[in-house]
Amino acid sequence: MSNLLFSSIGKKFVVSLSGCFLLIFLLMHLGLNLTALISKESYDAVCHFMDVNPLVQAMVPVLVLGFLVHIIFACNLEFKNWTSRPRNMRYAVPTKTKEVHWSAKNMFVLGVLVIGFLFLHLAHFWSKMQLQHFLGKEGTNAYEILVYQFSQWYYCLIYIVWFIAIYFHVSHGFWSAFQSLGLNNAKWLPRLKVLAKIYALVVLIGYVAIPLYFFFCKSCCCQAAAECSAMMLQ
Repeated sequence: MSNLLFSSIGKKFVVSLSGCFLLIFLLMHLGLNLTALISKESYDAVCHFMDVNPLVQAMVPVLVLGFLVHIIFACNLEFKNWTSRPRNMRYAVPTKTKEVHWSAKNMFVLGVLVIGFLFLHLAHFWSKMQLQHFLGKEGTNAYEILVYQFSQWYYCLIYIVWFIAIYFHVSHGFWSAFQSLGLNNAKWLPRLKVLAKIYALVVLIGYVAIPLYFFFCKSCCCQAAAECSAMMLQ
């Protein structure tokens, strides 16, 4: 069983399964974050629920494990593929064919970008909220962090670039995951590719709407942004 799990087929299965889990999380996380566009009270209520609900707290290590498994197995597969190529072909520019899309050829690079921005996101939000609660301190209000971060144009740009990288990564990874799990016949594959584009587009539009909303509404929120800025600098 262990030999099967650590074979190329087994690793692809693990990457695909963990990827499907992360796709569900990405959509749920978007739904929760979009409440910030309704009102501060709605978003605060959601954040409070996430902080105190024991089921949510129990899912946090599962989510972390899902990310780690996906990253480790994907990196291992990429390394194996790279080392299996002849030495003179490792740095060759891939041929441009209609069958191989740009996102498919750059999944590893896109994944690295997504992970890099994820650490930045954790530094901006998680470290100022959940981590502070874990340390027994009072964390910064999540809505105030949103107002402050996205009132800065460069933070908006950084996050939009991140969401675009996620779009390309999941637009290929979505249908590729189901293909690796066995849904690769001529009937289902075209449908999965269309569904992947729809899913990736919904995620992109939804996540991009949040920084754009706060950036263009910052004139209405400038007082809250200034208060949050002063608190973060103390």
